Amino acid sequence: MTSSRTPYPALRAVLVIVALCTATACGLTGSGSGDTDGAGGPDRRATPTRSASPTPGTPTPSTTTATPSATTTSPTPSARATPPSLTRRATPRPTASRRPAARPAGPARPVVAGTIAKGLTTPWDLAFLPDGSALLSERDTARVDRVTPGGKVGTVGRVPGVVHEGEGGLLGLALSPHYSRDHLLYAYITTRTDNRVVRMTYDGTGLGPPEAVFTGIPRGPQHHNGGRLRFGPDGYLYVPTGDGEQRARAQNRSSLGGKILRITANGKPAPGNPFGTAVWTYGHRNVEGLVFDPQGRLWASEFGDKAADELNRIRAGGNYGWPVLEGRGGARRGYVDPLAQWPTDDASPSGLTYADGSMWLASLRGERLWRVPVAGGRVTGASKAFLVGTYGRLRHVARAPDGSLWLLTNNTDGRVSPRPGDDRILRLRLTR
Repeated sequence: MTSSRTPYPALRAVLVIVALCTATACGLTGSGSGDTDGAGGPDRRATPTRSASPTPGTPTPSTTTATPSATTTSPTPSARATPPSLTRRATPRPTASRRPAARPAGPARPVVAGTIAKGLTTPWDLAFLPDGSALLSERDTARVDRVTPGGKVGTVGRVPGVVHEGEGGLLGLALSPHYSRDHLLYAYITTRTDNRVVRMTYDGTGLGPPEAVFTGIPRGPQHHNGGRLRFGPDGYLYVPTGDGEQRARAQNRSSLGGKILRITANGKPAPGNPFGTAVWTYGHRNVEGLVFDPQGRLWASEFGDKAADELNRIRAGGNYGWPVLEGRGGARRGYVDPLAQWPTDDASPSGLTYADGSMWLASLRGERLWRVPVAGGRVTGASKAFLVGTYGRLRHVARAPDGSLWLLTNNTDGRVSPRPGDDRILRLRLTR
């Protein structure tokens, strides 16, 4: 009788074929059309044979291939399959950088953001208070005003003993380095007999009586009084003086005229001065602009006579050449050359400040604001003029605590006809 059962060898062959077909359908065998960039990746159920290269000195492991049986459904993958450990991963997308965008190259330029105050009388200098407001000196009236960033102006006192003649009057202001403790305000004033430095208390409501700190600075009949005041990072007070219209004083180190002085807060010659006196530098005609850069270097702007106005780096003991010469050309003769200069019709720089990598000079006769890029104690680019003729004579520019520039006009000083609203304080924003 013929048996109806399938012979065992035939059954076994059928089962092998079924198993192989099932494995292929499930993607267990390698395929030349599969993902090779890791986007899909191998099926995690695949169990590839080891194909990694042996470590040198290690016996090469043998590779065995299991023979499928009727009960085996996990055949050995094709040799073309890529092991997971060797599959190329997808290149991750770069994440957005959290670094701030790079600032545009080039020096900043000033944009007039508004008028802080107007109707002032010959404003001359600013001393910023801890709250962001400023004390303002008015040269001709001897008034000290308090000006808030919002434009509120109030007189806090009048300095007695000030005499206004020509360029003299109430000039520079500087807060004590210890203002939070001593509430002292220093001022440079012209009297009947001299120019001098005085100090008085300011308690937020009014000025105390002035106390003389340093006296005997020559005054001019009309011109060349100097007058800016700045405390340095060393805690000493720097005082530029004019030659008082007697040019020989500038080269005479025994005279206080035509100098930059360095004194203590109590008016004594500061320790370390180069000549053992109050004199720090000499050979100046009339320095009115004075500022320290962020590295503590002292810079000054100086009025020339007929040849050149100057921007100078101030170095202890330096001779800046007046009246022997103006402008560059004296270095070989032992004088300190300016780092920048202009024709006197284009400048007459009275006020000076540092902001955003540049020196900024307010010019009277030139009626413009000069920008001079600097770095490392030297000039690094060409000077550029802004606001030429727009607001008339510019007396001073100062960097406010908020980073803006406050610019003082000076059209009520008797040199030109005032414009409606003069004099004023403008707020400038620096931009690129």
